[in-house]
Amino acid sequence: MAKKLCKQSQNFSEWYNGVVLEAQLADYSGVRGCMVIRPYGYELWENMQRVLDGMFKETGHQNAYFPLLIPESYLKKEAEHVEGFSPELAVVTHGGGKVLEEPLVIRPTSETIIWSMYRKWIMSHRDLPLLYNQWANVVRWEMRTRLFLRTTEFLWQEGHTAHATDSEAQEETMRMLGVYKTFAEEYMAVPVLVGVKSDAQKFAGAVRTYCIEAMMRDRKALQAGTSHNLGQNFAKAFDVTYQDADGSRQFVWATSWGVSTRLIGALVMTHGDDRGLIMPPKLAPIQVVFVPIYRSDDEKSAVLAQCQKLLGEAKAAGLRVHLDDRDQMRPGWKFAQWELKGVPLRIELGPRDLQKQQVTLVSRLGGQKTPLPTDGLAQLLLQKCDEFQDALFQRALEFREEHTYEVDDWADFKERIRQPEGFLNCHWDGTAETEAAIQEQTKATIRLIPLGDDAREGRCVYSGKPSSKRVLFAKAY
Repeated sequence: MAKKLCKQSQNFSEWYNGVVLEAQLADYSGVRGCMVIRPYGYELWENMQRVLDGMFKETGHQNAYFPLLIPESYLKKEAEHVEGFSPELAVVTHGGGKVLEEPLVIRPTSETIIWSMYRKWIMSHRDLPLLYNQWANVVRWEMRTRLFLRTTEFLWQEGHTAHATDSEAQEETMRMLGVYKTFAEEYMAVPVLVGVKSDAQKFAGAVRTYCIEAMMRDRKALQAGTSHNLGQNFAKAFDVTYQDADGSRQFVWATSWGVSTRLIGALVMTHGDDRGLIMPPKLAPIQVVFVPIYRSDDEKSAVLAQCQKLLGEAKAAGLRVHLDDRDQMRPGWKFAQWELKGVPLRIELGPRDLQKQQVTLVSRLGGQKTPLPTDGLAQLLLQKCDEFQDALFQRALEFREEHTYEVDDWADFKERIRQPEGFLNCHWDGTAETEAAIQEQTKATIRLIPLGDDAREGRCVYSGKPSSKRVLFAKAY
């Protein structure tokens, strides 16, 4: 039996680590700050990849692959970019038993090496746009790590596009932000807010950074995806120009955007409870687990035969299913294990169910037990998965709304953020000095400046100076 989990209310961080380890999503490796993604966790990531990759291709993007090692001189070409990443760089200085002529940086992100190639490939306006995506690993030398949320090496996708005009680049930036929002809400069942980052929080080298932010069960924020309008910064750094229709040379406009295995951490912390994971059916490695119940060999034979029949029908309907026919484990132990792993639906089938031509359905969300007829069971399970997915999203949305507050008083702000109580919607005077002071005193940061909100005059929660718009503050991972 797995170790008993710590309760979320006692120590959320310990609960999270326990769930990741005991549910066999990942484990610590022998390399500081790195993790091993176990098969159950990797299958979840593969399901995420599969959906996202399809969404990228539907929007016209192609996959490519660029080198892991980047010449140090490339990073130095864009000053803001290298300054932002310098503390996190891992650098190779030796190879083949010799000191390298130029150190090579293990990619923290790929803008520089990709734009060195775009310089070779882009000559004319006819070569644009370039809409490329890369599935890869990156290395950032993190000082404080946590499984999936912040590790020295992690898996991600990074899109890098090149455009003829600023308006095309901005359209691409917002399109991909919309793709991330759709994926988070419709597949992960994680409600997100969208907005633009403050200058202090934007990506190093970007003109503007847009993001999706989600609320975890401990009421902290998690940045779940970013989309950057890079302007012409990298094009100018790498001298990437194209000849327009009039024969003039113009600098290219750029975007980049990405999500990572951090999404697995987001899924765990948005939906999990004291019993473990709760998986959204659209991404769950196992959507339905069958647990046979019997006492004698005769009962076993009949029950397993029915389970196999129903299992085959469910697979044919497109469901991801599993039969837990381990004899060495009691049904109660199996129930607890599959609850820990977050399987959305459990089917219990025993001799009495056989007589009634039914099964007993148990939902991971709420634990309700419902008898279902065996005739047409596969279609009923598809329907139940859809209902589960919707209910999981609604549960998370209600939680976020219950813990989002409009705050106009500094004392109230400090008290609410101390615990923390959630997202604080506050006026901000727009200055970097106020933003830094709030972060220093409370550890809260501006998670985003909401898009599309009408201007609402007020006074900054900290300085009391005039403000035209509210922004979202929170403590964050």
